[in-house]
Amino acid sequence: MRAVRVSGFGGPEKLRVDEVPAPVAGPGEAVVGVAVADVLFLETQLRGGWGAEYFGMTPPYVPGTGVAGRVLAVGEGVDRDWVGKEVVAGISGGGYAEQALVPAGNLVEVPDGLDVRTAAALLQIGPAALRLVDAAKPRPGDRVLITAAAGGLGSLLVQLAKAAGAHVTAAARGAEKLGLAKELGADVVVDYSTGDWVDGLEADIVFDGVGGDIGQAAFATATRRFFAYGVPSGGFAEVDTAEADRRGVEVTGIEQVQFSPDELRVFIARTLAEAVAGRVKPVIGRTFPLARAAEAHATMESRTVLGKTLLLV
Repeated sequence: MRAVRVSGFGGPEKLRVDEVPAPVAGPGEAVVGVAVADVLFLETQLRGGWGAEYFGMTPPYVPGTGVAGRVLAVGEGVDRDWVGKEVVAGISGGGYAEQALVPAGNLVEVPDGLDVRTAAALLQIGPAALRLVDAAKPRPGDRVLITAAAGGLGSLLVQLAKAAGAHVTAAARGAEKLGLAKELGADVVVDYSTGDWVDGLEADIVFDGVGGDIGQAAFATATRRFFAYGVPSGGFAEVDTAEADRRGVEVTGIEQVQFSPDELRVFIARTLAEAVAGRVKPVIGRTFPLARAAEAHATMESRTVLGKTLLLV
């Protein structure tokens, strides 16, 4: 079968399509015929060599931690009723391929009324968005600031915060992204490519999906809760905990969007149900065939894509 492998740390050209052995389901496992593979910005950073000491990635490897498709086979101890069902699943790697090996406990059936492309787009950002909003508990009238508001996760947070009755300020870079945030319901949009973008801003709740200097600037606006979960800038926002204590701001880090397998399965099912009900809708900015995975990474790194990027296998 075909799979995209990272041949070595470096630029998008390090993503190469190779013929590799098809996976075989062992005990407690399933093989999924991949229709759609989710693409995360984090995967572009890992391909470049960032975070190797934390994530333990060693080339060659097949990236991809989220897939949607049809179950082709199951191993010992797995209910054979899964075979033939359309599913989504989070995996530890190997998603940029025609078939993926999945722990059976990670399988979540795609509900009626939802297509696999939408399900794949929600697989990883949906649970994160719901968990963040659950923790923040925005109330009607709360001022909420969202950075990277036109990205996959940010665009869902804009929708969910507005649904909770919050006054949403969406921060992004460029007119196209700001326009999307407005369409999604943001009350105010600000361009953080300008040096004075936080002037006059105050927010009860800040969702920071960027990190770095932008995240630090966003922290200065927070009066109640600050969620730091994004690293597209290359690192999390550096928050002075003493200052946070002095201002009475509760700071929450990346742990808020990390899940046990059981938690993740519950949140994925909840996300898909919200989508079927029409309460959340992912923004799918670009799709690429599997063979053009390098182009997908390059496009994401250019910071021009809106919402989610997917590989169609």
